Amino acid sequence: MTYKTVLFDLDGTLTDPFEGITRSIQYALERMGAEVPAEEELRWCIGPPLWDSFSVLLDTQDRAIQDEAVAFYRERFTVTGLYENTLIEGIDGLVSDLVADGRKLFVATSKPHAYAGKIVEHFGLMPYFGKVYGSELDGTRSAKAELIEHILSEEGLSASECAMIGDRKHDLIGANANKVDGFGVMWGYGSRDELEGERPVAVVETPLALGAALGLRSA
Repeated sequence: MTYKTVLFDLDGTLTDPFEGITRSIQYALERMGAEVPAEEELRWCIGPPLWDSFSVLLDTQDRAIQDEAVAFYRERFTVTGLYENTLIEGIDGLVSDLVADGRKLFVATSKPHAYAGKIVEHFGLMPYFGKVYGSELDGTRSAKAELIEHILSEEGLSASECAMIGDRKHDLIGANANKVDGFGVMWGYGSRDELEGERPVAVVETPLALGAALGLRSA
């Protein structure tokens, strides 16, 4: 099927933010006086909303405590961690080809749009995306189901003509909740089992394979 509109997750899908996110989480945990795991032990935190990750890391459902941890995280992330990030190889060519093929592209990330826009701009991808959609700083629309619903409404999009691309189950759960076709990518932070458990249209290994799955004529 050829999709008129393609929504892309950011972290783990367009870019690899491992260093910036894990180091900023470590900084927050240290400021909170909590145990600080090694970076590799924090890989699972890339993708879900920060509040969800700190709920587990701090073993609390207390929103005030989670908010405090998020505030410490942002102390480091907004200054340093934002740019401790690398572009996924082949992504720039893929998004360029999709736009040349007449597709509309949007970013759909749980990261606050204020930060996400800076990252997309930093890597020179902004010309390819109609808009960068993300959460608000207070966590509003950090859940992908809510975010995708918002994008469909704001842009007047038909779910049946859209695809959602992401590396974690949260992306696919959000797509399914809105009757949008979901595609999982294996270069990010979710396992094949995690992705296939949410019944995506396809799980792909490379940006080139994703282009083919999206019906890109040049792929």
